[in-house]
Order: sequence, then C-alpha cells, then structure tokens
Amino acid sequence: MKINFVIPCLLGLEKLIADELRALGAEDVVSENGRVLFSGDEHMLARANICCRYAERIQILVGTFAAKSFEELFQGTKALPWEQWIGKTDAFPVKGYSLNSTLFSVRDCQSIIKKAVVERMKQTYGVSWFDETGPIHQIQFSIMKDQVSLLLDTSGYGLHKRGYRLEAGGAPIKETLAASMCCLAHVREYHTLYDPMCGSGTLLIEGALLANNIAPGKNRSFAADRWEQIPQDVWLQERERAIDLERKDSRLTAYGSDIDAATLELAKANAERAGVAQYITFEQRDLRDFAPQTEKGTLLCNPPYGERLMDLREAEKIYRLMGEKFLQKHGWSYTIISPSEDFEIFFGRKADKRRKLYNGMIRCQVFMYYK
Repeated sequence: MKINFVIPCLLGLEKLIADELRALGAEDVVSENGRVLFSGDEHMLARANICCRYAERIQILVGTFAAKSFEELFQGTKALPWEQWIGKTDAFPVKGYSLNSTLFSVRDCQSIIKKAVVERMKQTYGVSWFDETGPIHQIQFSIMKDQVSLLLDTSGYGLHKRGYRLEAGGAPIKETLAASMCCLAHVREYHTLYDPMCGSGTLLIEGALLANNIAPGKNRSFAADRWEQIPQDVWLQERERAIDLERKDSRLTAYGSDIDAATLELAKANAERAGVAQYITFEQRDLRDFAPQTEKGTLLCNPPYGERLMDLREAEKIYRLMGEKFLQKHGWSYTIISPSEDFEIFFGRKADKRRKLYNGMIRCQVFMYYK
C-alpha cells in the first residue's frame, strides 16, 4: 500500500532530511519550506521513525482540499478514508492551526473536523458511539491560505526524544539539530571528535550515533507501533534491519569537556543510555585549558548564546577565547552554532562556510571552519 507522508522540520534542515529519506529508499521526495513530503509503504513508515536523525516527526498525509466555509471543511474531511487508519475503538483527538485563512478559529475547526471524522466512521462501522479506548491516532490539521491538510501523527513523542537524555544541562541543544551539525561537519567513523563545552554531551553522542550508523530511534517506541493497522512484524523487521546496518569496525574517538562537574555526570549517563559510552571520554576542564593532543580533530560546539546583556558580554568573551584556542591548522575543522551576527568578528576570522538554522525559535548560523 502506497502511503503519502509529511515530515515537519526545523527551517534549514529540509535538504538534509530529503537526502536522508532517499538513502532510506523513500519515493517521491519533495522539499518545501519547513517540511519534506515523500511516499512509501508500511515498512517506510516504520523505517523513517526508527532511522531519521533530523526529522521532528513522521505524519501520514490523509488528504488536502480547499475550504473557506465550515461546510466545505466538514464535507472535505468527511470524504477522506479515515477508516483505513482508525479502528472503531481507537482514540482520535484533533489539534492544529490556521494561518492567513478565512477559517481562523482553531477551536471551531477542531470541532468541525472531529465531527466529520465521527460521521464518516459511523457510516463505516455502523455504530453511534466511539469510546476511544484504543491506541491514539492523533489527527493534525493545518489550514494555510484556505488550503487544508489533514494528517495523522505516527511518531507520538517528537523524534528528537531518542530516549537517552532523561536530564539535560542548561540550554541544551535539540538532538535533531545536534545530529544535523554532525552531518554538516561530515563526521565519519575514523574521526576524532571534540566538544570543549559539551554540557550534557548531545553533540558528541549524536556524532557517535551517526559515525556508527546507529539508528537514533531503535530503542524507543512510537505511536504507530501500537496501531493494529501496521503489523508488528513490520516494526520487528525494520528494527532488525537497522541493527544489521550498524558499523562494527568504528575507530571513532571523542573527547568532551566542561567546567561543570554535575553536567558532566549527566553527559556520562546519557552516553551510557545511548550505547556509545565506549567512544567518548569526558573530563572537567575550562575552555581556557583546551589543548588537544591529536594531530587531527573535528570540533563541534554550541557555546552560550548570551540572550541578556550581561550574558551577551560574557558570550562575546567566550567567542574571543574560542578564536584563540581553536587554531587554524591542517587536519582540523570547527563547526560552531551561534545566533550572534558578529560571531566572526569576535572569533577573529571569517567562516569558510555558513548555514542558517533554527535552534527552537532562535535564528542561528552554523559557522564552519575547515581550511
């Protein structure tokens, strides 16, 4: 069965996700601002959830249509094949948003869509009441310029929640964004990674997962793995496939340091849960004492942003110190994320390449140095 999917994503990650999907075997991959569309079967549904590193969630695109009135919204929703995905005991809550559209009341749209799905399923199942005690099939709607998209979320918790980070230090970077930085830095299984302000270890952990081709979602559950519409064998086979593709001959070495001892303990625990502790050495150290001993290195860093004035001045001092410590020499690359428009000035040199990305709602740039 061919299924149409949508992946919502952080702005700037569309191409990375599209390339990843093609490598996974997805069909009809198309990038748009803030989302990527593709198609595949039930195996691709499971595979994308288990293996996608940069996506926020995997949604089934049930249908699209234009609607400027509640009647059009009702009839358009009712015409879609909801029974293909939702059983007579399944739960199907509705949520969504409306932007620049005639139908601007989210609460009213939510109510109309719910009513339309119920009416469709009443006719299909021949029942007058749905107790919704079964697995959750979250319906999500987006209405933009009077164009309605209706989707079913297959992921449950966002895909950035890998399961290894039960606690995080201050200002943690999202796992999907950390993985994206590792991709942009071209992290490989023979590299030596560094993060001298590692916090709870996310960048190094995601680097180790990427370098060893360990599927980020192999140890977590998803909303759709409880759906009767997706055979359990599909999930079992896709998890086994992911494990078979893990790299067994990795030479990766990683070093994480931070000034805060408590945060380092979190990082160690996170690395253990992620199954990559054997690749990473953590130690308490100030950035001023950063002095790597290896000839080559791939450094990833998410320094403090300094959103308040006093913190901003401290952040600028750190950027200057980074410029002094991160030497420009053969065999080294530096990939640093920052929202500062003046980062290069404080760092002391122009980046060889820059990439715009969002860290949550904060517009940032990834500054890459490799020459």
